[in-house]
Amino acid sequence: QVQLVESGGGLVQAGGSLRLSCAASGNNFRIDDMAWYRQAPGKQRELVAAITSGGGTDYADSVKGRFTISRDNAKNTVYLQMNSLKPEDTAVYSCNARITTTRFPPSNYWGQGTQVTVSS
Repeated sequence: QVQLVESGGGLVQAGGSLRLSCAASGNNFRIDDMAWYRQAPGKQRELVAAITSGGGTDYADSVKGRFTISRDNAKNTVYLQMNSLKPEDTAVYSCNARITTTRFPPSNYWGQGTQVTVSS
C-alpha cells in the first residue's frame, strides 16, 4: 500500500510564501510523474504544476513565475514552493503521483489535501 502525505499548508498574507511537501511511503514502488492540483470552493480542481521523473516541469499560466515544483527522488517527495501568493491562490492543494508497484500497474495516487489560505 502506497500513501501520499502532504504538509506545509496554512494561512499567509498576500505577497507571502509557503512551501508544500508531499512524501510517498510504502514498499516496492516506483514513482513516475508527480503533480500538484488545487480546488477552490465552488470551482473545479485544476492542475497547478507537474514534474516528470526526469525533472521536466509544466505550470498553469496563473502561477508561472511565482510557483516552483521540484522533487527529491531519493526521498520520494515532491515540493511546491509558492511565492508572491495572492488571495486567488486560496484552495485545497493535493498532490498526485503516478506510481507502479509490484502488485499493480501504473495508477494515480492522491494525497489527502492541505489547505492554503491567502489573506488580502
